[in-house]
Amino acid sequence: MADTARHPEPRYGNRPTMKDVAARAGVGLKTVSRVVNAEPGVTPDTERRVQEAIDALGFRRNDSARVLRKGRTASIGLVLEDLADPFYGPLNRAVEEVARAHGALLINGSSAEDPDREQELVLALCARRVDGLIIIPAGHDHRYLEPEIKAGVATVFVDRPAGKIDADAVLSDSFGGARSGTAHLVAHGHRRIGFIGDQPRIHTAVERLRGYRAAMAEAGLPVDGSWVSLGTTVPERVHEAVVSMLKAPEPVTAILTGNNRVTVTVVRALAAHDRPVALVGFDDIELADLLDPGVSVIAQDAATLGRTAAERLFRRLDGAAEAPSQVVVPTRLIARGSGELPPSADR
Repeated sequence: MADTARHPEPRYGNRPTMKDVAARAGVGLKTVSRVVNAEPGVTPDTERRVQEAIDALGFRRNDSARVLRKGRTASIGLVLEDLADPFYGPLNRAVEEVARAHGALLINGSSAEDPDREQELVLALCARRVDGLIIIPAGHDHRYLEPEIKAGVATVFVDRPAGKIDADAVLSDSFGGARSGTAHLVAHGHRRIGFIGDQPRIHTAVERLRGYRAAMAEAGLPVDGSWVSLGTTVPERVHEAVVSMLKAPEPVTAILTGNNRVTVTVVRALAAHDRPVALVGFDDIELADLLDPGVSVIAQDAATLGRTAAERLFRRLDGAAEAPSQVVVPTRLIARGSGELPPSADR
């Protein structure tokens, strides 16, 4: 018996090569290359011997040399904010389906809403010679990408536009969605409506706040400074904002939230409140229809965002040369009960 305890077989670094396949099959390297790359000029019997050698050795083609010859990796990169966020699941899947249909591999990572991390990830993907990039940006200055784009790396931004460069972008109608959500609350009798959103440096947070303010202005309603809160989405900050709005001298009777993470915390905070408060959330949340009342939301079509961005990316890779443009994907209001609650009688 071999002394594997003293001389274990190496686990890594010994991948079989085309030379190993050629030796086992008793053919030349060129013949193996033709079989591996499905090129003509090999007899059926020889092809069978080479394939048997490939199967026996577990040989896998090394695409690095193909990259050097052809300049294409058949791979694209996707930089998200947070892979754990439910919003990005359908978006990621849609991008992957389009990539697969084009015979490309998808490589993704999370920026954690950190501009430096975003740049690090993007440049790392470029160093690995991805053909294209789809980016949900965390930063506001994407001039670092200009050399890569000039070098031929197709780039499309999703959810938020690029900063300080011209690039394709696929966006949800954040302004229109927030405007319709606020108008919905006004239509159900509310005059003191709060808005709790994400950090003010984020494009979507700014657009949703703008939509909220527009709907209030169109209804002839003032916006008290205590009714608006922007900041991080950590539960402590959001919970404090809810409590502050409800304990103010002129407390709100309804709240519009800026994204799904804010909505979850607001639902929990309102559960402990002694009076019903109407709620419309931007982004749908899991089990929203099973709560009592169900949570009314402004739903984004994340799958359409991802699919549209990926299709635009592959059009660029296929040679489309039109000027960069923005595509805006509509949102829709889903009424489930929380957004239809009337103001409390004593308010």
